[in-house]
Parts: sequence; C-alpha cells; structure tokens
Amino acid sequence: MMDREMMLEILEDTEALTADGFDDCIIGIAERCSKQPLVIYDSEKMIEKMMKDGMSHEEAVEYFDFNILGAWMGEGTPLFLTRLEEN
Repeated sequence: MMDREMMLEILEDTEALTADGFDDCIIGIAERCSKQPLVIYDSEKMIEKMMKDGMSHEEAVEYFDFNILGAWMGEGTPLFLTRLEEN
C-alpha cells in the first residue's frame, strides 16, 4: 500500500499530470515497463464530487466525458478508472 507522500515522490521526476481540484479522487498510480508512471483517478468519485458542487448527474457526466476524459494533455495525461459492478 502506498501513501500520498510516497506517490508524490515517485511522480516527482516524471511528466505525470493531475486534474486540478480532484486530488481526493486519486486512487493510485499506474506503471508499466519502459513508460513513466501515471496518476489514476476514480471516475465515479470525480462525478460524485462535481454533483456535490452543484451539478446534476447528467451535467457532471457530460462535463467529465468532454472536459476531463476527452482532454489529451500529452504523455503525462492521467488515467481514469471505471470500476466493474460487483455481483
């Protein structure tokens, strides 16, 4: 298990980017051979956060899809996880 301080240390010398205002929605980092680590966000947590800030579910999903998920910012662009439904 990794804490936030360890994660920030790992990401310090990378080009990994974060989504402003969504630090509490970070669930980890992803790593793979010969590639830099990337920040992983929980998509549903991000949508829930936007709803708490006053958006309807539809508005939050539309905003997320277009402005967050649809934004390519280079190789450091974060990853957004959609969890499978549990049975």
